[in-house]
Amino acid sequence: MRQVRHPLVLLATLLLAACASTDVRSPLATWVPSPNHNVRNPVIIVLHHTDQDNVQQSLRTLRTANSGGRVSSHYLVGADGHIYQLVADNRRAWHAGGGRWGSISDLNSASIGIEIDNDGSSPFAPAQIAALIRLLNDVCTRLDIPRRQIIAHADLAPARKQDPSRYFPWQRLAEAGFGVWPRASDGPAPEGFDPWLALQAFGYPLDDRAAAAGAFHRRFRGRDDLPPTLDVEDARILHSLLLQR
Repeated sequence: MRQVRHPLVLLATLLLAACASTDVRSPLATWVPSPNHNVRNPVIIVLHHTDQDNVQQSLRTLRTANSGGRVSSHYLVGADGHIYQLVADNRRAWHAGGGRWGSISDLNSASIGIEIDNDGSSPFAPAQIAALIRLLNDVCTRLDIPRRQIIAHADLAPARKQDPSRYFPWQRLAEAGFGVWPRASDGPAPEGFDPWLALQAFGYPLDDRAAAAGAFHRRFRGRDDLPPTLDVEDARILHSLLLQR
């Protein structure tokens, strides 16, 4: 009997090991694997724009070494809405770099990175945003990531990043249930409201306040030309955002 049980135990062990090491992938995406990754657990999603000429150029960059070093993301969404997956969901892609969001200081270990094929100076294609929303629904559902935990690359590193640009339709995403958007019904901020403390409480790092204000304006006001300070409208927006947390 002991000789019969050993092969069965060995087989069960091998099956469990195989299951544990299986890469987690999305059924919506074409699998085009990149070697630039390691293990991590996602709790947030970071959105980028590629700032390149086309999706094929971006696929090459995300799958090879380049002049800036090795970089990758979990997903790439083409302008036509095609979704590519380059790194398994349960692996650590190299997309966020240095930065911080709230108490999270190693974003690569805590996030899913999604690159969007866009040059940074053009509106995003409707088919692309529709595909992104489908992808967010899939990823948040499968990985149990809170649907409000969607941020911009510039949010976590405002001093060095601007993606996904002022053209990105954050309000459209919020209407679909992803991220967060200020509500007009919340009214103005109350007397004594400190917008800088609110900005930090929302998640922005304040090491460079001017850069943080710029990233906030880009995301919630769709502008790159506002002064690097926080005004009454910013306070209203932040008050509403914090009420929704």
